[in-house]
Amino acid sequence: MHLWYSLVDILLPFEWMQYGFMKNALLGVLLVTPIFGLLGTMIVNNKMAFFSDSLGHSALTGIAIGVILGFENPIWSILFFSVLITIAILVVKEANTASTDTIIGVFSSTAVALGIVILSRNGGFNKYSGYLIGDLLSISPSDLLTLGLVFVLVISLWIVIFNKLLLSSMNPSLARSRGIRVKLYEYIFTIMMAVIVTISIQWVGILIISSLLIIPAASSRNIARNIRQYHIYSVLIALISGLSGLILSYFWGTATGATIVLIASGFFALTFIMKLRLG
Repeated sequence: MHLWYSLVDILLPFEWMQYGFMKNALLGVLLVTPIFGLLGTMIVNNKMAFFSDSLGHSALTGIAIGVILGFENPIWSILFFSVLITIAILVVKEANTASTDTIIGVFSSTAVALGIVILSRNGGFNKYSGYLIGDLLSISPSDLLTLGLVFVLVISLWIVIFNKLLLSSMNPSLARSRGIRVKLYEYIFTIMMAVIVTISIQWVGILIISSLLIIPAASSRNIARNIRQYHIYSVLIALISGLSGLILSYFWGTATGATIVLIASGFFALTFIMKLRLG
């Protein structure tokens, strides 16, 4: 971390960047936003926006489980429950007893209700309301280490499985004919998404985390002409939104995650206008 702090002091000699928490938050943005930009492209392509939202909501029950088990930091219980509900949704979806959005809605609503019931016992919900809006400025060096490991893992995995994952999502029949295990890659991607949402939720916030996954990719889709541009634009929009939102939230005194989402929404409006004009 000392190397990072020294580098920031040299490259960004601004008064607002002299604080340790701003340096930590900046590194956090640089690590998490590219992941959101990448995963968001597949989420938007596969029409999984509702699914990513349900993962955020399920965090409430994960927190509640952590409270019951006496965990000081409920991150592991959130991760466990997010992966569990992800697998449950996929298993029930394969039964074809209801539409996907209905299944996700049932699980999401149940998870939210269960989490609120447990956390609100004896008026204790206020202690955990910070998870609703997140606090990127509270990210610590140990958090950054975890985030860095997840960043390396996700990027490496993405490079290895992307082609098969893309074919599986766009043409499952063709993918199967080429020996690709479509269900396996669906599970890998959704669990990877659950991990990212879980790791990031304490800094971004339950209420808006799905927005950071969806809006950069949706903005990119408005103007991208091919898959390469789609990914590059999505990552760039996520990065620029993250950096701009971090700086503006410092000066405005606003929630960082929500400010980042507003910047990303501005990009969506801009790219949507560009798409209309380009026809």
